[in-house]
Amino acid sequence: MNLYVSNLSFHVTDESLKDLFSPFGEVSSSKIIIDRQSGRSRGFGFVEMPDDNSAEKAIQGLNGKEIDGRALSVTVARPREQRSGGSSFSQNKRRW
Repeated sequence: MNLYVSNLSFHVTDESLKDLFSPFGEVSSSKIIIDRQSGRSRGFGFVEMPDDNSAEKAIQGLNGKEIDGRALSVTVARPREQRSGGSSFSQNKRRW
């Protein structure tokens, strides 16, 4: 199960995120989302847990828990939405 974790401290790393979820079961991946321009954390990330029961326990155990002065939000991640490939200008330009 893929989990979405938000309201993270900007000091949380991929490894510390994995360590946070590991007591609940196996973590196959953890990823903090980084801002491309600043190189800093955007304050959210994703954790993949292969066992759904462990993932549910992690949600129950960590959602709302305060870490580094911030109350985490842990939910099941929604599938990523498709994005269009071009800008709205090029798709909506008029032909004269």
